[in-house]
Amino acid sequence: MLLVATLPASVLAQSACPGIHVKILDIRSSTGAVACALFESSVGFPTEYLHAATQIMVIKVRDRQARCDFEDIAPGSYALAVVHDENMNGKLDVNWLGIPVEGYGFSNDASALLGAPSFAAASFPYDGENLEMTISLNY
Repeated sequence: MLLVATLPASVLAQSACPGIHVKILDIRSSTGAVACALFESSVGFPTEYLHAATQIMVIKVRDRQARCDFEDIAPGSYALAVVHDENMNGKLDVNWLGIPVEGYGFSNDASALLGAPSFAAASFPYDGENLEMTISLNY
């Protein structure tokens, strides 16, 4: 037990199970939840995450922090879309111009300047081992 007590916090924060582990950064408030959607193809990426994502994880925001852990994922090519659903209505809210008013982010920090990024821009290889990622939200 003494060994566990002396391990650095960074070691304890990492998951022992192989998977894709995503730390969400730059969450502007602790209101609502963060939805992490893992896609294995371009179908529905990223806007149809409730219908087309391979896996979806919804995490309550605590102290402006969130982490999504996708485990038992087969090796392949994937892309992630993350939404800070502040009002918890199950979608990314936009203003009358179609510009998001809630936080969003993508793997590879794929840019969403004039619309959502492509699956290719956000995709990354996964070899079945532990993969630690960070995604920063944009508002």
